[in-house]
Amino acid sequence: MCFAGWMEDTGWITGKRNAAGKETASCLSACGDNRKYFIRKGFDKMGKAKWGFICSMLIAGSLGLFVKGIPLSSAQIALVRGIVGSLFILAFSLLSGKRFSLAHIGKNIVPLLLSGVALGFNWMLLFQAYRYTTIATICYYFAPVLVLFLSPLVLKEKFDKVKVLCIFTAMAGMVCVAGVGGADSGNVTGILYGLGAALVYAFIVLINKRLTGISGVESALVQLLVSALTMFPYLLLTGDTDFSGVSGRAIWLLAIVGVVHTGVMYLLYFSCLQKLEAQTAAVFSYIDPVSAILFAAVFLREGMKPLQIVGGLLVLGETLFYEVSAARKKGRDAAGESS
Repeated sequence: MCFAGWMEDTGWITGKRNAAGKETASCLSACGDNRKYFIRKGFDKMGKAKWGFICSMLIAGSLGLFVKGIPLSSAQIALVRGIVGSLFILAFSLLSGKRFSLAHIGKNIVPLLLSGVALGFNWMLLFQAYRYTTIATICYYFAPVLVLFLSPLVLKEKFDKVKVLCIFTAMAGMVCVAGVGGADSGNVTGILYGLGAALVYAFIVLINKRLTGISGVESALVQLLVSALTMFPYLLLTGDTDFSGVSGRAIWLLAIVGVVHTGVMYLLYFSCLQKLEAQTAAVFSYIDPVSAILFAAVFLREGMKPLQIVGGLLVLGETLFYEVSAARKKGRDAAGESS
């Protein structure tokens, strides 16, 4: 069997065979001259929404590289993220000729407002968790697990055994990556902040599945604007309103964080999230923390222990396993329908 035939059997492409079950001439030709065709089909099988969501998680994972050089508090950075990100998405829509539909926004105004406020509180709780122990941030990544178990109740999605296996494999990988078990792992306050952020994140994922007839651009703009407005009272209450320490380099870093890590990232995130099942989004959400660890090891020279490497492989492995399983399942379903 040629390589293209193997790609057909594994579900990456849908090729044609003759009555004897042998590869057709087009398949043989593809093996020699059209390998890009099969790669492209592989990407199509996975779906643009999934690739876009993965890109958003990788961008989110690189956020820490830039935030470290900004001499502002987490809440101040979050405020700037919301404002700059909103302005970027607004400029993007105007330059690309996309028009906002007030009617579409109006029909979804309740979930948009709820999700936007939740996004602001999610940032607040997460940034507070970062002030405490490593295990506090680990608790944040229980959000996909909450999505997994709540989606059948809230969205009526069916439980998928493969997804359940992948989620718990990712959880084990995250525990390994973060190296749980340090001396300060008993800090209850940090754990509660992390769990609170996880619960709010799960709410954001589920509420976004309620959006209908609205584009990702419209969704991202409204939610980022609302999240930025949510940060104002928080800064006023804490008295954290001094931005005088911002230098020229910090301004550039803030611009990158606002445009790339907020505008571009949430444009991809909200656009793709609406097209994915909540459980699928939960599986891919673990790419964010693992990529953050990898980026820190490569660019910040923060060494990785063998256990962390194993954890990263577990998370990446479960993502690949899920995709292969999903592709094969679709192939079997298509074969059943055609017969």
